Amino acid sequence: MSLFGRPKYSKILIKKKDIPQGLWEKCKSCQEIIHKTQLEENLMTCPKCNFLYPLSSAKRIASLIEEGTFVELDKTMRSADPLEFLDSKPYSIRQEQTIKKTGLNDAVITGTGKINSLPVALGVMDFDFMGGSMGSVVGEKITRLIEHAIEKSLPVIIVSASGGARMQESTLSLMQMAKTSAALGRLRMKNLPFISVLTNPTTGGTTASFASLGDVIIAEPKALIGFAGPRVIQQTIKQELPDGFQRSEFLLDHGLIDMIVERKDIKETIHFTLDFFMSGKKKSSDNGNGKGELRELVGAHALV
Repeated sequence: MSLFGRPKYSKILIKKKDIPQGLWEKCKSCQEIIHKTQLEENLMTCPKCNFLYPLSSAKRIASLIEEGTFVELDKTMRSADPLEFLDSKPYSIRQEQTIKKTGLNDAVITGTGKINSLPVALGVMDFDFMGGSMGSVVGEKITRLIEHAIEKSLPVIIVSASGGARMQESTLSLMQMAKTSAALGRLRMKNLPFISVLTNPTTGGTTASFASLGDVIIAEPKALIGFAGPRVIQQTIKQELPDGFQRSEFLLDHGLIDMIVERKDIKETIHFTLDFFMSGKKKSSDNGNGKGELRELVGAHALV
């Protein structure tokens, strides 16, 4: 017989500590679990595989412009509904709901600020606002931004994220393609540079107008860039399409864009490029060597 009896323990109920929801994210590419704080600090880029999540216009501006220097232009401008367009719901109601959801008045924010002390005019599109679609307000704000840049002798940077022209505004939306392109023509006549940054996705009328008119066109890795969708193209030309033919890597190989740059390096690449142009080092367009020299100089920043 044992001198000591087996101790009797009452069942202790341990309450699992509640863990707040939404702290972790599973990467859509590599399936790694990432803390959302780490993801946000890394500009919404997976630290394991460099997969790029969408970046809001406010965060994009913060990643490019020196703190306290951004001055927004045409902040209160909103689209009207002259066509009284109706799909599954009235366009006016769709706008109000999107404005309430995103805190934005339309799909682009424009303004001026400084990149490493260099004054610039900046436009940033936001895909969360009706798929970054280009309506009359987007076209007007971009045009006014370019005109302001001409008046103040500033270089222009536009970061595109768009599904194309806004169908609810029909021809009024398509007119923005010509209007923004004409404004960039006037900018070029003043010898002021325009840098176009293409993010995922940049498609439709946005690609077919100002987004493809940059003196230098930068794209993020693996960004979807094109006009029509693959299915429409394949049905039209009756041919099989190559893998990844609308991704930035394919477009770099075929000459549509000038360089692919990691998101974390875009600010320094833009500053380096603008310094190249604004300091008078740009070659004459007659000899065609300007971009070649720029690629050599910017190679440390870009995945060219």
